[in-house]
Amino acid sequence: MNVTIVDYKSGNISSVINSFKEVAKGKVKIEVTSDLKKISSSDKVVLPGQGSFKSCIDALNTINGLVETLNDFALNSKKPILGICVGLQMFADVGYEETETKGLSWISGKVSKINNQNGKYKLPHIGWNEVNIVKDSKIFKNVENNSHMYFVHSYEFIPNDKSVISATTDYSSNHVCAVEEENIFGTQFHPEKSDKTGLKIIDNFISL
Repeated sequence: MNVTIVDYKSGNISSVINSFKEVAKGKVKIEVTSDLKKISSSDKVVLPGQGSFKSCIDALNTINGLVETLNDFALNSKKPILGICVGLQMFADVGYEETETKGLSWISGKVSKINNQNGKYKLPHIGWNEVNIVKDSKIFKNVENNSHMYFVHSYEFIPNDKSVISATTDYSSNHVCAVEEENIFGTQFHPEKSDKTGLKIIDNFISL
């Protein structure tokens, strides 16, 4: 089995790579590439994302055929895909960071700036926060509820269908920090930076 981490030059993804390789321990091949054929033939795909919604979407679009390949993987082949941070946010129809930007539209919804209540809550939200698991999710198998995960973000994904929400966190308000819809999984937090609990989530995804 092989897992492909999509490298579309969206920032430093070394911690994602290292965490997946640590969990795989040679049993699962971890490949880091933007090669369309390798992505298509992969068993599972990881879509990381650092920076703004617009910069990540723009970076995807600079690689000819990448968006179409990811669409086919997620929507037609229906193989497991995990979005991390902005990788999750790009599942939305539209994002409002910098400017209005069209997303991948895998899970209907929008990405908007967190309401910091007139400066009461610092943005970006950086650090550890409790995660409340709100539905039985494959990637949260054997993960204790209210575990702490590591966040770095100023924007939140607001899905139209609340049934896709698998976990929430409370920062300024209660907002989405993980989603699951069939083969599509996403975390707003960084499992690769969330110690042993984060590695368990990565292991759960690899083991699907």
